[in-house]
Amino acid sequence: MCILKELNFPPYHFKINTTPQAKHIFDVYRRKWVILTPEEWVRQHTLRYLVEEKKYPAGLLSVEKAIKVNTLLKRCDAVFYNTARKPLLIIECKSPEVEINQNVFEQAMRYNLSLQVNYLFITNGLQHYFFKTTQQGLEALKTILEWNSLQGR
Repeated sequence: MCILKELNFPPYHFKINTTPQAKHIFDVYRRKWVILTPEEWVRQHTLRYLVEEKKYPAGLLSVEKAIKVNTLLKRCDAVFYNTARKPLLIIECKSPEVEINQNVFEQAMRYNLSLQVNYLFITNGLQHYFFKTTQQGLEALKTILEWNSLQGR
């Protein structure tokens, strides 16, 4: 069974269903029950935080977005699009037990080869990293941008 660790996000109420086989959480963005893994726990908090606190429009969100990286089919945890439906932000979530290290940053950058976004948000629920992509690589930002600030850059 998944142990629900307290994360570095505001507390949110989630619908959770427990069966003898597994715990499930209702994903309001995909409108379905999904298995509650530690990574899913982080993803659900991250998306609620961006939509409810930072005012990102849920209608411009794609969860588990399928992309092609070279010849491999991969899935981004989540992608926000701008109002012109161009990818704007890749979100990469890890379990709280996973260290955010160079390999994780490189994974997000590989996803960006396909999507060419302006921003990356990488989190394990305890540590959060928000970047602007530049010609030189990643520029770390001190804060997670509000939607209006993201659009204006």
